[in-house]
Amino acid sequence: MNDRRKLRAGLIGLGAMGRNHARVLSGLDGVELVGIVDPAGDSTGTLSAPVLPELGDLLGLGIDYAVVACPTALHESTGLELAANGVSALIEKPLAQSVAAATRLVEAFETAGLVAGVGHIERYNPALQSLRTRLEAGELGEVFQVVTRRQGPFPHRIADVGVVMDLATHDIDLTAWVTGQDYTSVAARTVSRSGRLHEDMVAVVGQLADGTMVNHLVNWLSPLKERSTVITGDRGCFVADTLTADLTFYANAAIDTEWEALRNFRGVAEGDMVRYAIPKREPLLVEHERFRDAVEGKEADIVTLRQGLRTVEVAAALLRSAADSSTVVVDGQDASLVEDVAAR
Repeated sequence: MNDRRKLRAGLIGLGAMGRNHARVLSGLDGVELVGIVDPAGDSTGTLSAPVLPELGDLLGLGIDYAVVACPTALHESTGLELAANGVSALIEKPLAQSVAAATRLVEAFETAGLVAGVGHIERYNPALQSLRTRLEAGELGEVFQVVTRRQGPFPHRIADVGVVMDLATHDIDLTAWVTGQDYTSVAARTVSRSGRLHEDMVAVVGQLADGTMVNHLVNWLSPLKERSTVITGDRGCFVADTLTADLTFYANAAIDTEWEALRNFRGVAEGDMVRYAIPKREPLLVEHERFRDAVEGKEADIVTLRQGLRTVEVAAALLRSAADSSTVVVDGQDASLVEDVAAR
């Protein structure tokens, strides 16, 4: 990659995730980080690129693409300005805080013919990539259920959206991606215990297009940090721990447990358990490599804006379900039905 012109990249937002993007962009092969936008500036003085107060200042430097890591409420206005100026964009998840805003971003970048993607980083987690490959190969047989648990301490940096848009969108996207199935219906319950405007805990029951049952438990009120995906099928279950990038397979029972005392602990029969040895590259680096390749016109597996829009649609349906105490059919419904709920 050293024999070609480097892509000129910009970064918008210097929060916790923005600084991770800055770190990766600063060392990314074939890319030069030429400027960063954040009105608060750089308090550390350790960044390799100048920190600018306005997006217009960054555009004035001439960039090929930008990474949008500002608060979710600013994704729409920032993305629309980038699209209007012919700049490709990798927008942090969620794509936007409402279905209508996400739709406008999709239309803007598609009309401009620009490469654009959403930073659903779990797709690049080694455990989930291996899991998807194994599901596609039929190693689990028919899939019955997907269960995810995502919990951890309260993130004080998040103020403009609740746990559904911030954390649950990870699980929505990864579930549809690893199974290759869209959501068809969801039912959710939310609570707010931290005294903030938005919800901080959600429990979800859903169904995918092939009939697979889905359960999500998500909160940011727990001192325990957990990131677990369990997929059960007719040959056993896969357990992916995305904190450690470990993938384990528990086979269905093959050997009867004759020792009576052990039956109380392990059941009447048990199968093999295998923890796979898989290569473990940093997901954020892989995400950036894929997007760089896409901007260069190469074949690259990125999360498209339309896929990001679908995730926002499902998240908005969860909020609507929680507000109405109802089961919501997810069918690309009119954005006006979920706009107000998603923006609360």
